[in-house]
Amino acid sequence: MPVPLLAFGAHPDDIEFGCGGVIVKETRAGRAAHLVVCSRGESATHGTPARRVAEAKNSARLLGATVEFIELDGDAHLEVRAAHAIKLAGIIRRLRPGVVLAPSLVENQHPDHPRLGQLVRDACRLARYGGVKELSTLRSGHATEDGRRAPAHAIEQLFYYAVTPAAEPAGLTPVLVDVSAPEILAAWTAAMEAHASQAATRNYVELQLTRARLRGLRAGVGHAIALFPNDPLVLDSLAQAGHAARRF
Repeated sequence: MPVPLLAFGAHPDDIEFGCGGVIVKETRAGRAAHLVVCSRGESATHGTPARRVAEAKNSARLLGATVEFIELDGDAHLEVRAAHAIKLAGIIRRLRPGVVLAPSLVENQHPDHPRLGQLVRDACRLARYGGVKELSTLRSGHATEDGRRAPAHAIEQLFYYAVTPAAEPAGLTPVLVDVSAPEILAAWTAAMEAHASQAATRNYVELQLTRARLRGLRAGVGHAIALFPNDPLVLDSLAQAGHAARRF
């Protein structure tokens, strides 16, 4: 079985709008996916925290993923702190993912997004260090289900997703994930529409589908979602390289 996929979002709808099609494609292929939402959207103009949590749970179900909510500093108050990075590293150790997804580091977006991206980047590194004292005791809350301490863990890849076009990193060549299959598009669309409190105020669903359509057209497929690697990809063989996006 493929190692799990772990995605972090600052708010209840970020993952779905930013990379939901990737999540559902992976789960339909048999990969377990877990979503970690770091606020309840309590500072949003529309939708109560309770409603947004309910929407996120329903959306995760439609993606075929599980979801949990954690407390950091709250919506619109997130700060980059070592304690937060260590807390996220504990989640990484507990779930032991192969691939981690996080919001991009571009600053011209909701300030919680790049700050969470930085925290996840730091957490992926800290999860590898066996000497971090907060991660080496059961009191930190990062034990496995049977009570054993979760050992250090190194992920395979960290990718950033962009919730908006302005959040796409200018200096990174993206990896495009083909999400053209009708069942993938349908599940992704339903997951985005599940966030009705947000989708009713602005046409976020159409924005994301249009972005994916434009990416796909340039790559010679129907729809594609861009992910931006934190580190260079290492291939065991050129057979893994797929095809280039210059198909238009």
